Amino acid sequence: MTEVIGAPVSTGDHGRLEAANPSTNGNTTVEGSLPDHGPAPTGFLSHIRAWMVVPVVDFALMVAPLLWRPPQVNSVLTMAVLGVLLLTGGRRYTARLHPSLLDELPSIIGRLLVSVAAVAAIILQLHQKTAVLIFLETACQSVALVILGRIVTTRLIAVARKRGIAQHGTVLIGSGPVAAELARILSEHREYGLRLIGFVDDNNPHALQGIPRLGRLSDLDVAVLATGADHVLIADGNFNEQSLMDAVRTPTCHNVELLIVPRLHHFHMLTGIADHIGSIPIMRIRNPKLHGPTRAIKRAFDILVAVTALVLLSPVLAVTALAVRIEGGPGVIFRQVRVGRGGRHFDVLKFRSMRPANENESQTQWSVAGDNRVGPVGRFLRATSIDELPQLWNILRGDMTLVGPRPERPHFVEQFSNQYDGYAHRHRVHVGLTGLAQVSGLRGDTSIADRARYDNFYIENWSLWLDIKIILRTFREVLFYKGR
Repeated sequence: MTEVIGAPVSTGDHGRLEAANPSTNGNTTVEGSLPDHGPAPTGFLSHIRAWMVVPVVDFALMVAPLLWRPPQVNSVLTMAVLGVLLLTGGRRYTARLHPSLLDELPSIIGRLLVSVAAVAAIILQLHQKTAVLIFLETACQSVALVILGRIVTTRLIAVARKRGIAQHGTVLIGSGPVAAELARILSEHREYGLRLIGFVDDNNPHALQGIPRLGRLSDLDVAVLATGADHVLIADGNFNEQSLMDAVRTPTCHNVELLIVPRLHHFHMLTGIADHIGSIPIMRIRNPKLHGPTRAIKRAFDILVAVTALVLLSPVLAVTALAVRIEGGPGVIFRQVRVGRGGRHFDVLKFRSMRPANENESQTQWSVAGDNRVGPVGRFLRATSIDELPQLWNILRGDMTLVGPRPERPHFVEQFSNQYDGYAHRHRVHVGLTGLAQVSGLRGDTSIADRARYDNFYIENWSLWLDIKIILRTFREVLFYKGR
């Protein structure tokens, strides 16, 4: 038995894959056996990704002319930092399935020239015409070095893939003609960097010769967990769209890269698309991975903002506590069980904004605008969301994050998960103090289905800038509050 992504995994009787399922008391079995494509890549090199190496190489090459050009440290460093940021924003550090510098060259050069032009404009504003000419000469050398560096790194990636060093374990969804063609191409061309482990589909268990069926579409999360796959390739098969969305939105699949063949892929062949496997166009679904370095950045941002807010808002917290005490008596802070990431329960903290209810009522009764249990102070706190400020402590404890789907009570989570498609998918990430649904007017007695759609959109399009935008919009909502 081996350990894959924190869960014990073994090959059981008759070659079935078995993975410990945290939601049950035993193992979950997936039919099929691991294909013999040779040993999976191991060691330090197998964990290196393009986004870890290429930005460092680009930055080093952009500042390299400082070794022989006149000293322009500030200008060149600014250009290098801006250039790397622009390339990162344009996803120029995501290794393509079909590595070709010629395909990426226009975008790379365009972003580098924007960084050069920005720095040159600043120098001109300082009335340093001679300095800008010297800088432009240096910048041309920097851009040329980056292009040469990209030629080398692109070649190294291709070689590493062919030698099996940079291969991604991949589960294929579907068993139709397109899936069969993809399986054939990937088995013959290792330079695409996808090591096909097996496929899932609801029918045709023997449709793809030589490729094991790892189960039905609903078994995708267990197959990913059992095999350690980090890519999922969606082709054609016997499944409907809702079943597909349910499968790829599980917490296990949230951290894998999603690749999809467009449904009308013949038209895409005429107009061009970002990537391809053979003649089959491939769309890479943007899947922000909230783990590893990305999760650390989001967590650091949460702590910084939460600590700062607690310090700056301490007078507001004190006055609010006093007002709540005067209006409602003892029990200023209200604790209530909510559902967090992965279905875990925790106690959320709020200023009490209504008259005390019994435990069953507080857990199962939906409060709406005009609730007669809410007094004047409570109504103001709820309208301005000041009653939510104690949740800054939940953020510091790690129960919540600043921005994410709002937490709900277990009773309603179970009810809404059964009633609304996609509601349960909200718990792939930590719940938040504020969220995209809330700043989009979906607060209080509003559509649960719409909230779920907004929350899933946020999860699947996350960026630090999106968090900042939502926080700024939250401030606007608080300043120009509307009752709820």
